[in-house]
Formats: sequence, structure tokens, C-alpha cells
Amino acid sequence: MTVELRIGQIRETAHRGDDDLVSAGLGLAGLRAAPAAFADADAPTPAELRRRAIQMAWKGIADLGPLGRFGDAYGSVTTVPGREYQAFATLPGARSPHRVLVQVPDNFDARARCVIVCASSGSRGIYGSISVTGAWGLPRGCVVAYTDKGAGQGYFDCAEGSGVALDGTRARAGEAELEFAVENVDVDAGIATRHAHSGDNPEAHWGEHVLQAAQFALAMLDRALPQHAPFTRENTRILAVGLSNGGAAVLQAAGLDAQGLIDGVVAIEPNINAHATAGTRARPLYDYASDAALLMPCALLAPRFDHLPLTRLPGNTVASWRYRGETLRNAGLIAAGETRAQSTEALDCLHADGWTDAALASAASTTAFDMWRAFGVTYASAYLASGPDMPFGFRFHMLDGEGRPRAAGAAERALWWCDSSGIVPSAGVMIHEPREGMSDDPAWTRLLRLRGLWTGNDAPAQRLRAAVHATQAQLPRTELPIFIVHGAEDGLIPPVFSSDAYVRWLRANARVVHYWEVPHVQHFDAFLAWPGFGDRYVPIMPFAYAALEQMYRHTVAGTPLDPGPTPVTTPRGAGALEVARLGLPTLM
Repeated sequence: MTVELRIGQIRETAHRGDDDLVSAGLGLAGLRAAPAAFADADAPTPAELRRRAIQMAWKGIADLGPLGRFGDAYGSVTTVPGREYQAFATLPGARSPHRVLVQVPDNFDARARCVIVCASSGSRGIYGSISVTGAWGLPRGCVVAYTDKGAGQGYFDCAEGSGVALDGTRARAGEAELEFAVENVDVDAGIATRHAHSGDNPEAHWGEHVLQAAQFALAMLDRALPQHAPFTRENTRILAVGLSNGGAAVLQAAGLDAQGLIDGVVAIEPNINAHATAGTRARPLYDYASDAALLMPCALLAPRFDHLPLTRLPGNTVASWRYRGETLRNAGLIAAGETRAQSTEALDCLHADGWTDAALASAASTTAFDMWRAFGVTYASAYLASGPDMPFGFRFHMLDGEGRPRAAGAAERALWWCDSSGIVPSAGVMIHEPREGMSDDPAWTRLLRLRGLWTGNDAPAQRLRAAVHATQAQLPRTELPIFIVHGAEDGLIPPVFSSDAYVRWLRANARVVHYWEVPHVQHFDAFLAWPGFGDRYVPIMPFAYAALEQMYRHTVAGTPLDPGPTPVTTPRGAGALEVARLGLPTLM
């Protein structure tokens, strides 16, 4: 399909001297340090907001802990001066824009003429993929183009009527072009996020967002480097790269790119809604996440998971897990009456659906921090186009010490664009739901209702399933090279439901795809700095960089794409990561 580029005002900024494109001048030590402060907490400048947004994007994705050896065993934070071009792009028919940003390094390699276009992971903001694509591509002279794919951190405060302007500062609706705004909303509606409340079902359009970002990159190259213009799909190589939801976005783009705009795709742990073929267990995220929210708190009490270190981490929900077995029994979903027998029965249900113990062990972190509920609330609202009046009484608010909604302060609102992951709870914004009486398992009632949107037959359930179906990937053109990397122990997006099924579907349709399912890798590199967590796993990032290097050499230099067998890895144990444990013959 052809996607028309529609953009608003373009903001151009230069980043040199004590600033740069990769780390905003912080360097590796600064990225590891405490969050960058503002001179005026209530009114930070665009430069301060950008610096902190880049820092928090790094912290949210990369393992910067002392034992992870980022910048030593693999990866780097290189100072790269250059310019940024930023705008709001809009798809035909969309209510809200997506933010696009292009980084043009001063060391642009005019001979290679390479653009890396990427979509943010999860629901993160525009810099959400900088540690993957920016850190790798900019030092090599590539231009890097980003899209937040219709999610991001531009939260709208319904009480104040304010959102986020193009430069990251906050402004009231009508005073500036905003990343996201809600019209005719009650002042008590709380805080609206674009992923949940735009009404656009952005996930169904992730591929179009990527293609628009690629077009924006070519247009900004013409503007930044007129001596080398024009930049076109015929004379410029474009690689599409993404992690997690961003990985799904670039695979969606591959299925829409009939014109051949994209020359190669690298998808890392993609949350891809794959077509089911014989022998696969393809399941979309909403299906298995809503199921996991019900079963996992009980299943993870099985003795085989006693070694997990989660009880040492603050803010988790592990203490409440012991009540879930009885709740499941009372609901008729399991029959056992004793705790260990209940956990075994719940575990058997998950095994029957394709979960492995290795994936469940890392999914314990998702469960302990109540992330399945967070996904259910946001994605159900997005699929049903509910606006801030979310299904089953959920709303997003700042909360007081008693758990009651309260107004946000100026300093708190300023941090949303920098610090939020795009999924609530984050940056002080919390999920609020009515509590109906006293219960040892208070989240159960609404979790069951969220699950019912997948399993039920009423009108909302049918609408939700139709919206999820609209996110399925289409077949890419036959000659497009694709390289997928997934962690074998990923408990957030298990490969059995996503990459495994997608790869088999491609091969059944005569597409060539290279696939590494890397052992001892889970989903979140940033979690590897947690006590007792990093000793079990190796990071995904080195394998993402290796795949990028392979694809770059293939598309730009014309070398054969031959990744070889999946690397054999070894957990790092209690000590610092050793290069040999990654199993890569040459670190890229």
C-alpha cells in the first residue's frame, strides 16, 4: 500500500558540543547516574526535557548495571554530533498524530546512504529505541528515523486541559499543536494516554507509522543535505528495526510495503500477531496476557519456582498470590482445594496452552509487578476506542496516600513526557478502579471481565476481537530479507505465541526468514541489574546489534546474509558478564 506523508510543523535542533544525538551529552556514566535534574522543576526547558527523556529511554531498555558490562563486553555510547528534525505525522482518518523524529549525524556516510527507521518498544516515547538503533547506527554514519507509533508519553491532563507540545513542554489545548488531546471530556476523567484513549486502535496502524517515518527521513535528508539530494528509495538503503512492539511494527510495515521502500528488516522479540498454521500456537498478546493475569499468581506458587528472587524486590504483588488459588476454585476454573494442588492445576493449564517453565520463570517478574493487568486495561481501552471512560470503571489518576484520585502538580506533569513508559502505572500515574466490598483478591473481578472481552460473545467482546484481528501481519514481498531474534525464555512475549508461529507462516508461504531463538534470554535487559535476576540470563542487546550488523552489510555492502546457527549462550552467574558466555564469534 502507499502511505501519504502528512506532517505539521517541523522542529529542527542542533546537538553538538556538550550535547549530542546518542546520549544528550551524558555519556555512559551520565546515563547510569540519577535522573537528570531540572533547574525549575515546574517548567523545565526543552533541552532539559530531551536530555532526561533520552536518559530514561536508555535506562528502560539497556542493562546499565555494574555487572552487565554494557560499553565493555558489548555495545557503546559514542558521542555523535548532528541535527534532529521532529514533527507530528497523521494518517488519513486518524484522530491523533504519531510523533516522528529524524537524527542526521554530522558524519553521515554519503556513499552508503543508509537510513534506519525504527518504532519505539512497548508504548514508549519517541526515543524509546535509541539504545538499540541510535547507539548502533549513528556512529556508523546512518540516519536514524523514529516513530512512537501512536503511543508515547504525551499524556493529557483532563482536569487542566493540557498536553505535550512538539518541544516536549506542556501546553493547554488550543495554545499549541499537541501530541495528544481529548475534546469534550469531563474534568474528573483523570489522565488520558494516546495508546489507550486516542480512539484510533494504533496497533492496527503500526506498519503505516513506520512507513511514514521512513518517508519523513527521506524528506529531512533532502532538507539537511541538499548537496546529496534527492534521497529516494532507489538510491538510499532503508532498514526497518524494532524491539518488542517496535519489532511487530516493522514486521507489519514489511507486509504493507508493496513499493519496496524497505530493504531489510530486523525484528527483536516482536509482539507479532501471527497467522496460525499447522503445528503452531499463535496467540495475540491480549489473549495470553488476560489468561496469564488470572492463572499465573496461582501457578507460580508451585515448588519448582521457589528459587525466584522476586520477594526481595519492593513494590511487587507476590504476597497476594496465595489467595488466587481459592478464587480460581470458587470461580470453577480449577477443582483442587489445597494450595499446592491448586498451583499444580493452574500450572497444568498454562503448560497445555504452550507455556514452558523457562518462560514462566521470567514471566514471574511481569506477574509480580501486576503488568498483565496494566496491559489488559490499556489494550482493552485501545481496542474498544473507549476514550478516558475505560471499560469496567478503570481510569488513570494520580493517587493520594489513601488511594484516592488527586490533582497532579506542575512538576509531576512535567515528568510524564520524560519518565513514563507509556503504559500506566508509570511516572506516578496509576490505575484506579472502584473497589466493590472487601476481598483478599480485590483485582479478580475486573481481571475476569477483561478476560471475558476475549472469551465472551457480547457486542464489546466481538468488537475487541475484531480490533485485535486488524493487527495481524500481512505477507511481506518475496525478496525482502528478514532477520528475527527472540529470547527462548521470554516470558512477556513467549516465542511460541509470536515469532515461532510467524516464522513458520512465512516459510509455509515461500518467504526466506533468518531466525535466532537465543537460549537464556528473557524480555527486559533493564531487569538484569536486579538482585538475583541477571545471574540467570544474558542480554538480548548483543544479538540485536549482531543482527543489525549482518543486515547492514547485506543491504549496503551486498554481502550474503548468512547469520549461521543460533548462538549458544551461558548464564553469567553471580559475577560480571563474560563475552564468551554470549556465544557470538565476533561482537558487532
